[in-house]
Amino acid sequence: MRILHTMLRVGDLERSIDFYTNVLGMRVLRRTDRPDQKYTLAFVGYGDESTNAVLELTYNYGVASYDLGTAYGHVAIAVPDAAAACAAVRAKGGSVTREAGPVKGGTTVIAFVQDPDGYKIELIETH
Repeated sequence: MRILHTMLRVGDLERSIDFYTNVLGMRVLRRTDRPDQKYTLAFVGYGDESTNAVLELTYNYGVASYDLGTAYGHVAIAVPDAAAACAAVRAKGGSVTREAGPVKGGTTVIAFVQDPDGYKIELIETH
């Protein structure tokens, strides 16, 4: 068994695709439009779905925003340098919500950025 994808409902699919591809460096792997069911899906990620977990961005026609709720936490992405990743996100117009630094009570360097719909993405520094 393995995790295949995580689904996020988004209010503007093109804005979200722009963020995940141009700001975080993912690529669009596939896209499906279902006009009769009134939704469009875009799968984005860093590698092929056959070997990598990806994000499914779901746009439901006519829904511009969602209540994120209190149970959702974040998506985590490994980066070689969290501070440099924050700088790159900021330079591309992205929002950094926690600067790079050690996790509370530990030494692992993390940072947080936020996508256009308010979803948190943790950047975990790995060497």
